[in-house]
Amino acid sequence: MLAETAPEILEEYYVSFLLDRANRTFLSIASVEGGMEIEEVAATRPDAVAKIAVDAIDGVDQAKAQEIVAAAKFPAEVADKVADVLVKLWEVFIKEDALLVEVNPLAKVASGDVIALDGKVSLDENAEFRHPEFEELHDKAAANPLEAAAKEKNLNYVKLDGEVGIIGNGAGLVMSTLDVVAYAGEAHKGVKPANFLDIGGGASAEVMANGLEIILGDPDVKSVFVNVFGGITACDAVANGIVQALELLESKGEEVTKPLVVRLDGNNAELGRKILDDRKHPLVQRVDTMDGAADKAAELAAAAK
Repeated sequence: MLAETAPEILEEYYVSFLLDRANRTFLSIASVEGGMEIEEVAATRPDAVAKIAVDAIDGVDQAKAQEIVAAAKFPAEVADKVADVLVKLWEVFIKEDALLVEVNPLAKVASGDVIALDGKVSLDENAEFRHPEFEELHDKAAANPLEAAAKEKNLNYVKLDGEVGIIGNGAGLVMSTLDVVAYAGEAHKGVKPANFLDIGGGASAEVMANGLEIILGDPDVKSVFVNVFGGITACDAVANGIVQALELLESKGEEVTKPLVVRLDGNNAELGRKILDDRKHPLVQRVDTMDGAADKAAELAAAAK
């Protein structure tokens, strides 16, 4: 444990670097009005917040740091010290593959020094392979057990507050599926999507089984909607994956009791539909349209509530 004497704070500032997805660059946000939510400051006093784009190649050196300090109108007596903090903060941002590094408040204390009193860091999970040490930072006790289990199986899964389990191939398709299910659910007791799960392009039997195992293990799930658009991975391969996944789960003693609604479209869709029709699994219902499948999945979930 580290104990520090509480400093006498004279002024509180805000500084941060983050990924600006909209403009495909990095962004510095700085304000002389720290100690509160920067969103509130930006909404009520936009002139008090400076937003400066940062080139990924050039980064932040002393000159760029001074530009940020000037734009945010930091007092002259702390300008150089804040600039030094910004250079060091940028080094952390890049070195740790962060999406956000924030110091709030950055405080001027009675001694005249500028010190960081509180901070926040968001790390890019896609860069974890470069940072094995990050594993020690995970609060596993606080993690959702389903999300933790999905991570172990390399599945892109997020638990949501709903009753219809969602499996799709491609993040865009899954996001659209969430919207369609939420809309359909308004007519069926207000049921909602229970998760985000993108199994990617290679929907093998093992991947499908892992996805189904995670979703069926959620006690909130009452039905499952498998929404696949065949591209590189054809629909017949996906259909075989679903059939084999159900068989694999049953062979492991994991009884499948929740209905599955499957919609296949795209490459080899007709063949994929035939495979499911020929299998005649009692819990699998095939619906050819996305809206129709979403409505059926919502109806089945509502009936089981």
